[in-house]
Amino acid sequence: MRDRADEADHAPLTRPRWRHRLSVRLFAVTALAVMGAEVLIFVPSIAHFRQEWLEAKLETVSVASLVAQFGEQGLLLTPEQEVDLLEALDARLVAIRRPGETRLLARAADLGPVSRTVDLGKEQLLASIGMSFEALLTGGDRLIRLIGPIGDGSMSGEIVIDEQPLHRAMLVYSGNILLLSLSIASFVGALVFGALNLSLLRPIRRMVSAMQRFGRNPEDPDRVIVPARRADEIGIAEHELATMQATLARTLREQRHLADLGLAVSKINHDLRNILASAQLISDRLSTLPDAQVQRFAPALIRSLDRALDYTQSVLAYGRATESQPKRRRVHLRLLVSEVFESQTTHPERPIDLVNAVPEGMEIDLDPEQFFRVLSNLARNAIQSIESDEAEALVRRVTISATALPASDRITVEDTGPGVSPRARENLFQAFRGSTRAGGTGLGLAITAEIVQAHGGRIALSDETAAGARFEIDLPREPA
Repeated sequence: MRDRADEADHAPLTRPRWRHRLSVRLFAVTALAVMGAEVLIFVPSIAHFRQEWLEAKLETVSVASLVAQFGEQGLLLTPEQEVDLLEALDARLVAIRRPGETRLLARAADLGPVSRTVDLGKEQLLASIGMSFEALLTGGDRLIRLIGPIGDGSMSGEIVIDEQPLHRAMLVYSGNILLLSLSIASFVGALVFGALNLSLLRPIRRMVSAMQRFGRNPEDPDRVIVPARRADEIGIAEHELATMQATLARTLREQRHLADLGLAVSKINHDLRNILASAQLISDRLSTLPDAQVQRFAPALIRSLDRALDYTQSVLAYGRATESQPKRRRVHLRLLVSEVFESQTTHPERPIDLVNAVPEGMEIDLDPEQFFRVLSNLARNAIQSIESDEAEALVRRVTISATALPASDRITVEDTGPGVSPRARENLFQAFRGSTRAGGTGLGLAITAEIVQAHGGRIALSDETAAGARFEIDLPREPA
């Protein structure tokens, strides 16, 4: 078994496949987000590029106007000069307009039908974006008539061009934007990934590794994660994880302690029953003796031995998944308290007053055997608490009283001892942690709380007393 544990402890930690890792997804999301932002930037930028390209083409008309003066004395171009001008401007038609008149500078002989007219002076943004994507995706074989102001704006130019050069220029521009966007996305993604990897992913992987190591041996306190000194959510998560692991490790050790204790008790239980059975036979014979003192104490001795035998039958009941249900009956509480006090032993040289303050004739619906254990545990704890104080002048008293409330009955066990320490109050009614005295196990209070809860009631340590301890048990009159 030890070899298997060591082999499991040195086994590699489980890690997800690369495509399922958070780091890969984070990088992909960051890159896609940057690319999405670049797309939003690309939409207006491609329209702006088209407009600038068309405006630059239109401005060449103003250069052509220098060739021929506009007016009555204007110079007419020869056919050869027109061909040279059209080749220089990469156009099919060039004309200049002024208010009231238009002059054709050059016209190609094979000029075909114009597919679209673009007036830069009247074009809107949405229309410009639509035509930009149309030219980018489907353009290239059409003729475009381009009209717009030139020079100082006093005249306008008109030019007919092929869409193919515009289509090629837009493709080159789009390719450059794509390469630039990919570079920016990769760079920003790497930066964001690096920052988040240092501040988020590494601490998460550290917590995952700590949980995996802790899960292989949760009882080892050295496997509890040591929280980093961070005040953010990661620091809080590590702190809570460390607290949870420490609590779980302590609980598992306590459960193992309980299991070992149960195993030891089960081994002792068989021999103890035989010893108690023999003592019961002897007590039965003592009860037949005519001595008055024997006749007085023999019944109490027989009842104590009977209870001890019953306890050996149910000594392992605490901690089982299902506890036996209380067998509730109407009980004279004052008589039950008297039996509890008779079973307690005190130091003869420093006696303790055991006060039965239960009203005469008060009856309560409960399991007498289980509540004998409850009151006996509380009375014994109170006596031990008082005996721990060595002062002679102190009042040494344990009082059990009862009060009828509107819907329940309250049983109170009160003493004049030193009280319950603040540390014991934090873990009260918890086995092995809630002992009210040094060296105790806390099992008595844990069993007491379990029996009270099985009766549908509640037990609590009252804060109203200035000295000593006061336990209050509230039992509903209707059975739970």
